[in-house]
Amino acid sequence: MAYDTQPKASHFVDGAYLEDTAGELIEVIYPATGEVIARVYAATDAVIEAAITSGRRAQAQWAAMSGTERGRVLRRAADIMRERNHELSVLETFDTGKPLQETLVADATSGADALEYFGGLAGSLTGEHVNLGGDWGYTVREPLGLCVGIGAWNYPTQIACWKGAPALACGNAMIFKPSETTPLCALKVAEILHEAGAPAGLYNVIQGMGAVGGKLVTEPRVDKVSLTGSVPTGRKVYAAAAEGMKHVTMELGGKSPLIVFEDAEIDNAVGGAINGNFYSTGQVCSNGTRVFVHSSIKDAFLARLKGRMAGIVMGDPQDEATNIGPMVSQRQRDIVEGYIAKGKAEGATLIAGGETPEGAGFYIQPTVFADVTDEMTIAREEIFGPVMAVLTFDDEAEVIARANATEFGLSAGVFTRDISRAHRVIGQLRAGSCFINSYNDAPVELPFGGVKASGVGRENSKAAIEHYSQLKSVYVRMGDVEAAF
Repeated sequence: MAYDTQPKASHFVDGAYLEDTAGELIEVIYPATGEVIARVYAATDAVIEAAITSGRRAQAQWAAMSGTERGRVLRRAADIMRERNHELSVLETFDTGKPLQETLVADATSGADALEYFGGLAGSLTGEHVNLGGDWGYTVREPLGLCVGIGAWNYPTQIACWKGAPALACGNAMIFKPSETTPLCALKVAEILHEAGAPAGLYNVIQGMGAVGGKLVTEPRVDKVSLTGSVPTGRKVYAAAAEGMKHVTMELGGKSPLIVFEDAEIDNAVGGAINGNFYSTGQVCSNGTRVFVHSSIKDAFLARLKGRMAGIVMGDPQDEATNIGPMVSQRQRDIVEGYIAKGKAEGATLIAGGETPEGAGFYIQPTVFADVTDEMTIAREEIFGPVMAVLTFDDEAEVIARANATEFGLSAGVFTRDISRAHRVIGQLRAGSCFINSYNDAPVELPFGGVKASGVGRENSKAAIEHYSQLKSVYVRMGDVEAAF
């Protein structure tokens, strides 16, 4: 294998790679072949302690710098990341199995966007002067301290930057724990930040499973926890963080609705449904997996969708011609196969896919079910795989009620030529990240996050600054103090 996927060591702590083989062995599996391509070790208590102590030391040094100086480091890191985009994209593909066609434009590049955006904001993070008559007050925006980021396996480079960039811009330090399924990419982010001039220890990456995450979340010296993961994991982490009164951001799962009205431009709507169900082999939290299509255009929509699916190229993800890669793991493919079986058993009509190809790797065909009803399992539970459920509707009020009838509230989309209806419907959908005549765009300039069980807080945009900083208020009296005695 031309590309060396084995990292120099399991962890990046205090500005250098760090190994401790006493931790539990984690084998990194290439999803396209099932081969072991790297081995890392879960963080021991000694590694965790080194990450915490170096992080707190570096945070004090970093916070003492001006925002402009901090921003310069982040922007330099963004430049390095873009210069190495191809190398980082190849590693992302080995780590996740996502096609290189996709990782070249969506992963390290979006991480660099976050570093650049928050680097640009860092020097502007000021407080305000408040006139109080003869007296006055002012506010100071201060960092929280030491933040912990816990990543998911679907976007390891991007998530490492989405959490790290705003945290660092505000003057915090971060310990990032990637998913044990995809442990390789975040190490490169840490390496690049250090190379760009971040103090040693400012951005540490340590490996591990839930036990390591649990130690970080309950550590008294940690001030903030940001998790990207499932709702069940989020509930546990949120509760543990609350015990220590820690700040939290929870970016969790979804079962998002994509509503296609009768006047929608069919090709665009089909394109949105493809992006919202099959990009990253369906492993995207915001996916619009409940596609509500107006009954008058159902046949035309399905015919066009089936035609477009003839363009699927499933194969070697390192081949840029490939547009569908494997699932991230055998376990995840097994989960998706179980949901496809339930869809068939509960009476949904299989329109496309539904099969598991023979051979090596964790591949599964992109799958479309029609005639899905709201109570079916595939319409209620997050699958996190390439399974689209097509439901039909006839009335605007009806589809809004059905779209909202879920514990989740991450995303929602509407396709229609009637712009008044588009805004009216989006205004009534209970979701945090919404789309009109598009789906799954996530520019760093817009907040990203959900409502209800889909999460707490927002990532990206100026909104993220509120979740990685706190305000100190200062009252200044200009005259004498009056007192009762």
